Amino acid sequence: MREQLERYQVWIYLVAILVGMAIGWMSPEQTRHWEVLLWPALGVLLYTTFTQVPLIHLRSAFRDRRFLAALLTGNFILIPVVVGLLLWLIPDDPAIRLGVLLVLLIVQLILLPVYIWLFMGNIAIELAVGSHLLPAFFGLIVTPLILAWLTEQLTEKHPRAQTLVDWLGWLPVPLLALVVFLIAGSQVSLVIDSGALLWSALVVFVLYLIAAAIIGKGLSELFGFTPTIGRTLTFSFGTRNSFVMLPLALSLPEPWRAAIVVIVFQSLVELFGMVAYLRWLPRLIRNAD
Repeated sequence: MREQLERYQVWIYLVAILVGMAIGWMSPEQTRHWEVLLWPALGVLLYTTFTQVPLIHLRSAFRDRRFLAALLTGNFILIPVVVGLLLWLIPDDPAIRLGVLLVLLIVQLILLPVYIWLFMGNIAIELAVGSHLLPAFFGLIVTPLILAWLTEQLTEKHPRAQTLVDWLGWLPVPLLALVVFLIAGSQVSLVIDSGALLWSALVVFVLYLIAAAIIGKGLSELFGFTPTIGRTLTFSFGTRNSFVMLPLALSLPEPWRAAIVVIVFQSLVELFGMVAYLRWLPRLIRNAD
């Protein structure tokens, strides 16, 4: 059943968005307060998602220095260059551009303020001062991460607690469906107003997935990786896990709320993109003839 949920998750999210928008369109007075429910839903979603990542064993995953070098080269040098070029295709709307930067530079979270300042100038400093970015970051990203780490510590000492982690593994898909449902219902007018701009964002997100695959293939050949490792590297470049950025977008002042729509939209594009990756990457990155 869990496999079925994950297999059809993109359609579950799409239905959740459409139903949320329909309810929000017909009864805006009923859905305008839904945003209050987003914060606890996001907190639980991120916690359950982080519990499925082996946080204790991440250190061993980075012992392959060649893989780590390729990962850092792609994420901190090549991908920011690609994102900077792709921004030229986005209309001069600061909120839309910020949303694109948030979702496409998520892995570069440590240097994200630097990248945003580099691509958007002093407006980024004013935004950081006038919003609740830091409380949202620590409250809805760092706190769930720490709780997930403590949960993994518990399973190491008490193996029976693994049952809890296995049960939590069922929750990310329905919780993310709930989150996008609440966003669609509470932000329906924003979704409609941003509709035209999202077409340009769609082009950027598709081109990003193509560029990420090309970067992955190039670095795989440069570092001499096997096809399996090369595909793993490429998937890491293509997947952004954009919903992690939702707490930051939700903390932005009202004029910047279009970034929320961009982030949800990118998550849907990414899910379809990963389906395409599953078919394309084995042909793109394969054993030498």
